Amino acid sequence: MEEVRGANTWTEELASLVEDTGIHYAGEPEISARPRKSVRDEPELEKENLKDQVTAFLKSWGEMLLELGKGCKDILRQTVVTEDSFVVQKLGGPVAKVSGRLRFLNDFLPEDRDPIHAWPVVFFVFILALCGILSFNTNQDNSVPPVKKVCIHPPSASRILLPDGRHLAYHELGVQAGRARYSLIAPHSFLSSRLAGIPGVRTSLLEDFGVRLVTFDLPGFGESDPHPSRNLNSSALDMLHLANAVGVSDKFWVVGYSSGSMHAWAALRYIPDRVAGAAMFAPMINPYEPSMTKEEMRRTWEEWLPRRRFMYFLARRFPKLLSFSYRRSFLSGKHGRIDKWMSLSLKKKDEVLIEDPIFEEYWHRDVEESIRQGNTKPFIEEAVLQVSNWGFRLADLQVRKECQRRGFLPWLRAMYSQEECELAGFLDPIHIWQGMDDQVVPPSITDYISRVLPAAVVHKLPYEGHFSYFFFCDDCHLQIFSTLFGSPQGPLEQKTEMVETPSEGDNGKGIQCYQFIQ
Repeated sequence: MEEVRGANTWTEELASLVEDTGIHYAGEPEISARPRKSVRDEPELEKENLKDQVTAFLKSWGEMLLELGKGCKDILRQTVVTEDSFVVQKLGGPVAKVSGRLRFLNDFLPEDRDPIHAWPVVFFVFILALCGILSFNTNQDNSVPPVKKVCIHPPSASRILLPDGRHLAYHELGVQAGRARYSLIAPHSFLSSRLAGIPGVRTSLLEDFGVRLVTFDLPGFGESDPHPSRNLNSSALDMLHLANAVGVSDKFWVVGYSSGSMHAWAALRYIPDRVAGAAMFAPMINPYEPSMTKEEMRRTWEEWLPRRRFMYFLARRFPKLLSFSYRRSFLSGKHGRIDKWMSLSLKKKDEVLIEDPIFEEYWHRDVEESIRQGNTKPFIEEAVLQVSNWGFRLADLQVRKECQRRGFLPWLRAMYSQEECELAGFLDPIHIWQGMDDQVVPPSITDYISRVLPAAVVHKLPYEGHFSYFFFCDDCHLQIFSTLFGSPQGPLEQKTEMVETPSEGDNGKGIQCYQFIQ
């Protein structure tokens, strides 16, 4: 009986198979042995939020773009990239030539990477990085203090008329022409003007040594007219005409600083008979000079910032692209730091100097005069001259004997006589001052110059940079003049002569007038 009582009824068996609906008939026992589940007891489904919806949409959108790209790729392969297509026939040859020249870049890829797939990825990442850098610089503009705007001053230069019809602007310091014991002519460097000369040199020091310093604007700079096709030979001739026009009758010294030294080198090469000597300060040469050794080349280029190397590359290969960089820097109408505009790496002494208000005032005024004409062409010309073939080598300035031995008889005559031989090269002194902490014109360049011009006197300056020795240093200027000219002797004395000349109203009555000639 207990087993029968313990057995489930048919209603209980049915309830175990079907969920209880909660409806009970009269006289039916309530089923309580088995717990019933209700709809309320089931967990509610989680609702999808906006973030998940956006994520799913972007994933779907990306998958569609990927499929679209694959489809476009297949279409291009089947229509455009076929051998008989118009595009391949016209561009296949030039593209193959360019890819052949750039094939050496594949050596920089890992061996397991296909260049066809790798280089588009590299290019895409490069574009993204460039956009990020530009965006970062734009965001940082708000934290930079306002910069000073460029001012263009009224014309103030003296000018001479050259034989080709151009005007050349110049500036004079020191003693007058008739009393000058030594005359110096100084071509300026890149992004400079006639106002530079020897920055900060005192007039009293020039008078003590009897020095007359003449500076001038290169063609297209400052107030000088541009030259239609200038080169280093024309620069030397401009200096010659300037010397004759301002009354320098004797030989003159040339002063070359940084990139302006290439014009000084040209004077030594093309007008050596008019040059008494050269004073070079951190002299620059062609950075692609083929006669430099690999070690000299490596020591030179490793000192420069990547952007400076890139600017040299553009000047050599794509000079027209320099205009974009110049318009964004010194031709933007706003002043900036010299190390930023010129892509310079400076050490401690130079850093301290360019922070000085005196230097800043000089730099701003010199730049304003340099860019007066607002044209990029003279600056591009100057940059191209720096990296091009100068038309001569520095080794040509080395003193040597040259003998005329053309033919058998001149050769036989030269065997018994020295009349046919003469000295060639630059015979007068060359002094070079080089800062050992200079990273603009590294000491390795001076080492090269010393190797090809062993007669040049090199003054190595420990702990000095590119600017610190030449700019606003009274003791340095005194040492320079003492090295070049010895003890100060002052200007020459003007000679006054009395010459008897007949007067217009003399009429033979013996009245004499005296004309004073200085």
